[in-house]
Amino acid sequence: MTLTKEQIKKVENTIRESLRNKFLSYKPETSNMPFHYRLLGKDRMALYSFIQSLNTTFGTSIFEPVAETLASLRFPVAHKQFVVGDTISEHAQLEIQHIMNELTTGVKNPNKIEEIERIRKVANSGKINKLKTVKVDLFVQDKDGCVHLFDLKTAKPNISNFKDFKRTLLEWIAIYLLKNPKANINSYIAIPYNPYEPKPYERWTLKGMLDLDRELKVGEEFWDFLGGQGAYNELLYCFERVGIELRPEIDEYFSKFKK
Repeated sequence: MTLTKEQIKKVENTIRESLRNKFLSYKPETSNMPFHYRLLGKDRMALYSFIQSLNTTFGTSIFEPVAETLASLRFPVAHKQFVVGDTISEHAQLEIQHIMNELTTGVKNPNKIEEIERIRKVANSGKINKLKTVKVDLFVQDKDGCVHLFDLKTAKPNISNFKDFKRTLLEWIAIYLLKNPKANINSYIAIPYNPYEPKPYERWTLKGMLDLDRELKVGEEFWDFLGGQGAYNELLYCFERVGIELRPEIDEYFSKFKK
């Protein structure tokens, strides 16, 4: 499946508006860097600072709205920053801890299908505990009612944090099943692009904690899931076209820092 002209226009509008919104909310660092300014120029330092800021917030500023737009072209329901809920059963929490213990000690290998069913059995039993409101970066529901919850991460997430990521994915399942006990549901870590290309993403580093076939989508796999086969390459062209179109606007924005 390739995107239609109308769909491409919609995606490019999202990229364009997301970048412009970032400009509007961006506040350059006020720290004095006299040697850097004289060597490189204030405009280049402002651009560098902007890129650093954009890298930090690319997920929420750019990728989330683009992912929501792309998914909405193919799925009946697609929402960024979707509220999953704020309650979880005590027995589900205990079951999640059992699963985490088994994975951490190597007693079991990750098996998301089995883990979901274990949580489903206890999702409504025991005391119901209140949580801070839990949001997912992207919520997608297909025409058959199957729910997909995504946690968008940076291209090179800290491997030591994947234990926390795994727990989060399981807790999302438990929170959603509390209110929707029969739901067909999946939860994933999504990494928008592979920083190691043309080499494959180093999935083996995550093998002991994540079910790599059912809990991780990287780059092309993620975007093609949302938009259909070929969506990833189409998306790269969309970013390139918008970048070329906005280049004079970007240059004008940073030219004011020369003074």
